[in-house]
Amino acid sequence: MKLIGFNFTKISIEKTQTTSKDFKISTNIDIPEITEADNEILNKEDKIILARFTYSVSYEPKLAEINISGDLLFMMDKEKAKGILKQWKDKKIPDDFKETLFNLVLRKSNVKALELEEDLKLPFHLPLPKITFEGEKKD
Repeated sequence: MKLIGFNFTKISIEKTQTTSKDFKISTNIDIPEITEADNEILNKEDKIILARFTYSVSYEPKLAEINISGDLLFMMDKEKAKGILKQWKDKKIPDDFKETLFNLVLRKSNVKALELEEDLKLPFHLPLPKITFEGEKKD
C-alpha cells in the first residue's frame, strides 16, 4: 500500500473568546467516506482507495474550534482494496489500514493546527519539545 495523494479540502478556525482560565482541549478524527477511485493511469492489478477525513480540535468551554477536512489516496493490490471496501460497508476499517490512515491524518493535520493556533494566539493542543540544561532552574 502506497500513499499517492494527500490534500486538504477545508480548513476553518474560529476563536470565540479572547481568554478563559479553565479550558479543556480535545481532538477528534472522523472518517466519513472510503471509496474506490478511478484508476485510468495505473495497471489493472492495482486499485486506488480514496479516504476522506475530518480532524477537529475543540477548546471547551467555547473558546475556539479548528476543523480540517481532506482526502487521502492509496494505491494497493486488488485483494487488499476489496477487503477494505467490504469492511467499510459496515463502517469498519481494518486495523492495519486504520493505523496508517490515522497516523497520516495526525502527522499532516497536527502541523497545520499548530500553525493556525499560533496565528490566533491559542494555546497549543500538543506539548512542544523543551530543552533544559543541567544546572539551570526548571520552570
